[in-house]
Amino acid sequence: MNAAPGTASALSSASPFEAGLALDGFDAPVSETAGSVPAARDTAGAVLRIEGVSLAFGGVAALVDVDLEVAPREIRAVIGPNGAGKSSLINVVSGLYRPDRGRVLLAGESFAPVPTARLARLGVARTFQNLALFKGLSVIDNVVMGLTQTVRSSFLGQIFGSPRARRDEAETRARAEAIVEFLHLTAVRDKPAGTLPYGLQKRVELARALVARPKLLLLDEPLAGMTVTEKRELSGYIRNARDTYGTSIVLIEHDIGVVMGLSDRVAVLDYGRKIADGTPDEVRRDQAVIDAYLGVAHDDEAPGNVRGGV
Repeated sequence: MNAAPGTASALSSASPFEAGLALDGFDAPVSETAGSVPAARDTAGAVLRIEGVSLAFGGVAALVDVDLEVAPREIRAVIGPNGAGKSSLINVVSGLYRPDRGRVLLAGESFAPVPTARLARLGVARTFQNLALFKGLSVIDNVVMGLTQTVRSSFLGQIFGSPRARRDEAETRARAEAIVEFLHLTAVRDKPAGTLPYGLQKRVELARALVARPKLLLLDEPLAGMTVTEKRELSGYIRNARDTYGTSIVLIEHDIGVVMGLSDRVAVLDYGRKIADGTPDEVRRDQAVIDAYLGVAHDDEAPGNVRGGV
């Protein structure tokens, strides 16, 4: 993408990391409404707190003594080079990985590991790097699947159509229809999810995660593989979800331009260690972050060291 007029002079004095952000083309457009609802900073009431989490696979460190807090109504990005440990961190939070040390606090409760069966009850939802839709089901039915953990009627009650089961079904459908409308999916609500363009399928996955109105939403590379236009649209929906529902969001994403425009705070991982944490402006000027993205060797790293995180 060509730089806008006047950009070249500004880039001449910028670091390569900052120059990459400007040339990405997202910095100004995505941040136009960023921060429209200021995130709370009451860490005592943090929606998520990660304390001293370490994780290794076969002796290779994926996470090393990582701390992280997510405040109510905050979009909290976690970035880093390939193999930095970003996905490992989100897998620890969602209970897919058991940390070797440390703990995760959700809804005021401490876990090591996090019980995956209780995630929905704890107000946690997530999406994955790869699409995990039921491609033969319609859009609306995929979204309804995000409410399976909230159904209160018994299995027999659902079979025989008890009054409670009918109320559950009506409430579930109403909530699914509302989120479909919120994400502008009404025109494709009855189409099989697998027939939709990739960008719309990603939006359906976001709808399924949001329909339960989670307190904490974990997004693992939600913009991967999308076009520039699709990224802009989905970024807007993510921000609107925070603003409308008060959802706290942890965002794992490689597109630095989007991250800097969308997030309230950004944490940076490198080789499983947190090397920076602050506002987007603070992080983009942090020399340790610039070095990590340029591949500058650490003093304590031997040449040819292989990244351990994922």
